[in-house]
Amino acid sequence: MNRPFLRALAAASLLLAATPGAVAAHTLGEQYQAPLPLIAYVLGAAIAVAMSFAFVMLREPGQDDEPPQSEPRTVPSWLHNLLRLVGVVAWLWIVAQAIAGGSGQADVASLFLWVYGWVGVALISALLGPVWSWLDPFSTIHMGLTWLGRRLGLSSGEGEARAYPAGLAQWPAVLGFCFFIWLELVARVEGGRTLGVVLIGYSLITLAGMFYFGRDTWRREAEVFSVWFGLLGRLAPWELVGRPEDGRVRRRPFADGLAGRWSPAELVLVGLGAGSIIFDGLSQTELYFDLFRQTGFGLQAVLIDSLTGTGFLLLVLALVLSVSRRLGTAALGAGLLPVAVGYLIAHYLVFLLVDGQRIVNALNDPLQRGDNLLPFDLGFHEPVLLLPTAIIWTIQLAAVVGGHVLGAWAGHAALTRSGRAARPLAQLPLAALMVLLTSVTLWSLGQAVIAEPEAGRSLTRLAGLLWAG
Repeated sequence: MNRPFLRALAAASLLLAATPGAVAAHTLGEQYQAPLPLIAYVLGAAIAVAMSFAFVMLREPGQDDEPPQSEPRTVPSWLHNLLRLVGVVAWLWIVAQAIAGGSGQADVASLFLWVYGWVGVALISALLGPVWSWLDPFSTIHMGLTWLGRRLGLSSGEGEARAYPAGLAQWPAVLGFCFFIWLELVARVEGGRTLGVVLIGYSLITLAGMFYFGRDTWRREAEVFSVWFGLLGRLAPWELVGRPEDGRVRRRPFADGLAGRWSPAELVLVGLGAGSIIFDGLSQTELYFDLFRQTGFGLQAVLIDSLTGTGFLLLVLALVLSVSRRLGTAALGAGLLPVAVGYLIAHYLVFLLVDGQRIVNALNDPLQRGDNLLPFDLGFHEPVLLLPTAIIWTIQLAAVVGGHVLGAWAGHAALTRSGRAARPLAQLPLAALMVLLTSVTLWSLGQAVIAEPEAGRSLTRLAGLLWAG
């Protein structure tokens, strides 16, 4: 870790320490009195991000030394086999509930796909390593079907794969990512039989793609979760070496994975990831409801949210792509990925900590038929938030600001490698984009949110704090 980054991090920490308390946050069910107005926290965080850019931009240009690479290590076979088993069991459980189950708090489609998958696996992928490489049930099912075909004499192996069109690149994964964003944030299909049917349909498409183009090619280019979690994994300290079936990983220096080539599809994907989280926060505020929902324009809520969400994400992508044309795709990708991870922690951590406890209800009533399999009424456990509100807001604030500070350093490092860092003012567009995103995100986290129980959204995600500053 180099000195400019340490200086920027120290500056951000000092400004965070100067804001003496928590404000408010989404997904919490209590009111917290903040010692300062919300605007003080937003401005303080924005100044911290701006100062981090000042430190890295004023650094004397020069090429960073290439960090040494460690030797690959083999993951114990019992561990990746256990992860494969967990992935397949979760897939089978969702399908069984979708076909023969009821409805209630024990819904495993929402639990495994949205809570543990979309949030939990994403955070582990970004902060630890390539856990999805072995949790991935689609690859495991594909391997199982291939083995079964050989045993039955239907094939001699995985078959000859067709050539994947080079022009498609990872754009199929980007389109699939957009679909899941719409499904979760707009259509609000957060569980039940509908989400189970979506999983079954997606599984059939994925397996067809793996059989036609080859398993490795499809999960590298087109499978949404493999591409997204792999992209988040560029921040992690452990990286996959070779194929997941080889079970080999390598430890790398801090944030070293952010360096290197970034494709346009990857840049768009990380822009969508950050933008969708911001929109999720904004769409739950009173201001959004006053401007769009209450007015209505005679349109259904799903159509209104589809139009506003599409417009917002296109605006974010336009800003990202316009800055990338000046600084390069690598600099924007390296700068924006830590921001997206920070947003993920800030916006969904409580969702994971609270809704994740519903696994107890699921174990008690696996098919949601009213069973009571666990002793001592454990199956009727009500999820609770175990951390104080002040600690939650501190984590959220640190995640947002820390992600932007790390993004400033990573973007500058990418520019240094490309030889574009000689002119400090050239980085001002990236700095302005980071400050804008920081301010909007923290403002949305500090707003009262609107609960919509009729839409079926998780109350732990919508019951937010009332701003009492």
